[in-house]
Amino acid sequence: MRTPELDPSALQKRVVEALLKPEAYDEEPGRIDLIQTHISFVFLTKRFVYKVKKAVDLGFLNFKTLERRRFFCEKELELNRRLCGDMYVEVVPINMSDVIKIKGRGRTVEYAVKMRRMPQDRIMSRLLEENKVDYDLIDRIAKIVSDFHSKAETNERISRFGSLEIVRANWEENFDQTRGFIGKTISQDDFDFIRGKVYGFMERNAQLFERRVRNGRIRDCHGDMHSGNIFVTDRIYIFDAIEFNERFRYSDVASEVAFLAMDLDFKGRGDLSDFLIERYVEYSGDGGLRRVLPFYKCYRAYVRGKVTSFKLADPNIDIKEKAAAEEDAKAYFKLASKYAETL
Repeated sequence: MRTPELDPSALQKRVVEALLKPEAYDEEPGRIDLIQTHISFVFLTKRFVYKVKKAVDLGFLNFKTLERRRFFCEKELELNRRLCGDMYVEVVPINMSDVIKIKGRGRTVEYAVKMRRMPQDRIMSRLLEENKVDYDLIDRIAKIVSDFHSKAETNERISRFGSLEIVRANWEENFDQTRGFIGKTISQDDFDFIRGKVYGFMERNAQLFERRVRNGRIRDCHGDMHSGNIFVTDRIYIFDAIEFNERFRYSDVASEVAFLAMDLDFKGRGDLSDFLIERYVEYSGDGGLRRVLPFYKCYRAYVRGKVTSFKLADPNIDIKEKAAAEEDAKAYFKLASKYAETL
């Protein structure tokens, strides 16, 4: 007789509670810290990090079933080894018998991506706060990203994702998914202004998007390249590539560079942002990138405003963190509006 399916959210709650205890691990974890994003539970132990995907369906991603979470854990491992190599270790099963344990006995109830833990004080976002990011580091990153893009896969199917049709669909999804935040994290005036400027830019520049496609600038990119996803240790690790939606990863390389440039602008380092663009263009020879850069900066700031706003409805996130998320989301939408002024 088949074991009845347990409610995914209730079961995940039990898994999260279990992974906060040392006996759930197949090695001595030391202190266990939990960090949450809108789509993941991330457990930091002494030597490793275990990332569990939340059983959610947000429209642009669907992790509702265990099988989907297993598939996307394996996809995450594959994609991130492109820029991270040995940081991504394996996908591990989480099993339940009388106890819940990683690689334990009994039924597999969850999966996690296991990674080597990097020193948190070497994450680029913190280095920026401490004024420890210099032009040399930005130059090295620009070279890594340019080389990565030059080797990244492209074909007729991937190139379609740079078409105006799909770029417009991405924006339409953004606007649809942020209507509920009007008056909360984005004003009606900013929503209408950004929407009008974005659609106007696309209508006037159809040939520009077509040229980017023809020139092979649409690639299988990283998809989430910002300072919170870069470690600077013995080497530079650009981690946490998007695995859950090809539409976000298959994009114009300009959109990828725009994300990190926007992030530097957001953190008050417009000088580093400008230098990143200068060096990337030099290494890649992609002078046409500058024509679409403000458009994609606007897109990236708007997406950050959107996904940060999602935290406001997440029952797993406490009131203090929600308040911080609300302020950040407002700031991202304001930055998107500033970029829209230039379109």
